[in-house]
Amino acid sequence: MPKMKTKSSAKKRFKITGTGKIKRKHAFKSHILTKKSKKRKLALTHSTLVHDNDVDSIKEQLRLK
Repeated sequence: MPKMKTKSSAKKRFKITGTGKIKRKHAFKSHILTKKSKKRKLALTHSTLVHDNDVDSIKEQLRLK
């Protein structure tokens, strides 16, 4: 049986924290920034954790399960 490969897209987008949670970046910060407020752009800069409903799916893509 061949090895299971991780999804390259998931590999680039998600990181595992030391406690085992999954970290992600916010979307909507790449272009069309003139109409977005400074407060909104600053909030989109910071990374956050993946929602609990999506953790199983992402772990499967990263082959952690």
